[in-house]
Amino acid sequence: CYFNVCNMALCGLPFLSGFYSKDLILEVTSMGYLNCFVYFIFYFSTGLTVCYSVRLSYYTLFGDYNFMSIQNISDTGLIMLKGMSGLIFLVVFGGSMLSWIMFPTPYFVVLPLYMKMMVVLVILLGIYIGYEFSKFVLNYDLKAMSYLNSSLFFSSMWNLPVLSTFGVNYYPIYLGGVYYKSFDNGWSEYFGSQNIYSNMVNFSKVSQFIFSNNIKIYMSFLIIWIFCLFLFF
Repeated sequence: CYFNVCNMALCGLPFLSGFYSKDLILEVTSMGYLNCFVYFIFYFSTGLTVCYSVRLSYYTLFGDYNFMSIQNISDTGLIMLKGMSGLIFLVVFGGSMLSWIMFPTPYFVVLPLYMKMMVVLVILLGIYIGYEFSKFVLNYDLKAMSYLNSSLFFSSMWNLPVLSTFGVNYYPIYLGGVYYKSFDNGWSEYFGSQNIYSNMVNFSKVSQFIFSNNIKIYMSFLIIWIFCLFLFF
């Protein structure tokens, strides 16, 4: 519940905290001398904000279970509710209180009717587009698969990662791996210091075995020599 109230405040729902700042910013922008592109970007970004906010609220409030969930999402924890209860008060009443404190008299903005209604129209249009995007029926047939190569081309910033980031990082790291495999852990390591160390360890083990069993070895060779004497003489 608190999450969706904050989401509606982000949309600029009337009389919530986001409404006073968003509506005032857009109206003051309409009063200024801006070109059409900047004016369009201001309202377009507002419409996109309302679009994804309404889409998120639709998924959490009105939509059916679209995917299988491992765990139900809930905000009923007592500790979390205490903190969010204090914040939700500012979300609901903070915008109006700040506007009354900052402006001792009502801030009057004079605009034509169509520019006054532009904010409301953009919000309503964003709500409609967000609702339409929330329908999963539109996503059953993925059109991007028909244009996979062009989608990969444009999504990779026109192959700039291949030419800059991937191309600069991959090949030195790959050559470093080849050098490490061929030289550090390859034939030079086998015939170099590591092999000398291994041979010395093995020779030390053999010598230790011989020194620890010299009597047994001597008696074994003596028995073999006596057996050979009786066999050939």
